[in-house]
Amino acid sequence: MTWLCFVGLNLMACDGEEPGANRARGTPSTGSRGGFSRGPTLVVTRAAEIRTIIEVVEAIGTTLANESVTITAKVTDTISRVNFEDGEHVKTGDVLVELANEEETALLAEAKANVDDANTQYRRLEGLLEQGSVPASQVDEAQARFSAAEARYQSILARLDDRLVRAPFDGMLGFRNVSTGTLVTPGATITTLDDISVIKLDFSIPEVYLAFIVPGLKLVAISPAYPDMQFPATVRTINSRIDPITRAATVRAHIVNDEQLLRPGMLMIVKITTAVREALMVPETALMQRKDEVFVFTVDDGQAQIRQIKHGSRSDGWVEVLEGIEVGEVVITEGVIKVRQGSAVSTAEAKPNGASSRSQKRQAAS
Repeated sequence: MTWLCFVGLNLMACDGEEPGANRARGTPSTGSRGGFSRGPTLVVTRAAEIRTIIEVVEAIGTTLANESVTITAKVTDTISRVNFEDGEHVKTGDVLVELANEEETALLAEAKANVDDANTQYRRLEGLLEQGSVPASQVDEAQARFSAAEARYQSILARLDDRLVRAPFDGMLGFRNVSTGTLVTPGATITTLDDISVIKLDFSIPEVYLAFIVPGLKLVAISPAYPDMQFPATVRTINSRIDPITRAATVRAHIVNDEQLLRPGMLMIVKITTAVREALMVPETALMQRKDEVFVFTVDDGQAQIRQIKHGSRSDGWVEVLEGIEVGEVVITEGVIKVRQGSAVSTAEAKPNGASSRSQKRQAAS
């Protein structure tokens, strides 16, 4: 008797063999669909757990100096001496630039001599008044001349001081724009001075978050220049007006800049914590979405069970579950695409970082 050979169904019976002969030699039998029978699908699971959710609002801000000024001269004259270099740190009152002052120095000496002479005349007449030798009106005139001479002396002294350009506060100087012999006029830039011991950080937030922003609120700022560093900041004030176009409020925070890493004009990312709460969460890898519905697979008595859930916030690879499962229920996090409703599964618990061991991954792949 001749039998047909069937190829492609994992079963072959040829001339002179019964179809069941392969089974006798240990060849696996086919299932109802003609394929090999398979054992439970190996999947990785993780229990739903309570985790802390930190809700953070991010904004983009720009840094400003605590105090900033452009150094200029008050009078028109020639620079006789420059006492600073680019980027130098100066103290309040330090003389940065000296202007030519020969004429004012001579006038000051003349005024000082006039003051001394007027004072001498006044003192002498005052002594004669006590003796009754001169009238009081003559003493009054001498006193007036003395006061006028002293006032002129103080005026020339102030004019002389105007030829000394001083630092108005402690800070860091910018580039030097003048040299000795330069003719400067009022308004011409000599250099810039910035107080960067404290940095002002201005940023905008949508008005919906305005209730969370109050003076004294602590926040964190990150600069692309220092990606591994976080700069603590404190909210100082909120602008009195909301932008009617963007519906955003401008907020100013202060950053203590003791190491002087930050400079005015830098871009910074501001992170504001608006809420800290506890929530039921599962790994994001457990979620499956179909249109507007979200599902997870739980494991019950070795079988996969599909459950529809309602989810909320996401944080660090985890998603909040509002409805659908309870604390401690086991969900499939790896191998989701290989299971169906009611499928037999063999579970491997995920490691703390959410990944299965290498040996478990090899078994799942096989």
